[in-house]
Amino acid sequence: MPDVSRGRLKLRAEDAEDLSVISAALQDAVAKLGDVRFEAQGRLLTILFNRYRWEAGGGSRVRSALQLGSVEQVEARRLRRDAPDAVVELLAITFESDAEPPGGAVVLNFAGGGDLKVKVECIEAVLADVSEPWPTPRIPRHET
Repeated sequence: MPDVSRGRLKLRAEDAEDLSVISAALQDAVAKLGDVRFEAQGRLLTILFNRYRWEAGGGSRVRSALQLGSVEQVEARRLRRDAPDAVVELLAITFESDAEPPGGAVVLNFAGGGDLKVKVECIEAVLADVSEPWPTPRIPRHET
């Protein structure tokens, strides 16, 4: 259930269906590659995004943090890890189940074909807005 206290979104996912709600909230969010942090010892992956506020009717963005827990491994494909200021745009988040549930991989797909494949013991995801929203005249658009 979304928590929209003070106009800030906070979502938690424990299964693939919940994760699809977070994916929808993060569609068209942008991040710098330098804002992706993996803490191997804590088994946490945290990414800071500038999220377009679709749920508020658009017209604004907000700084949001996505945190994945129970992370076993992170693989990047077609993402320039040597370019921390490179900007990526998130298209979707999906879950690929293992042969041994509840494990699998949370896959973050970015525009341009890059992705992060995050191997997890189980789905533990939290998305939380961490700033006040600001207006934007740019509406995300997709080529058809």
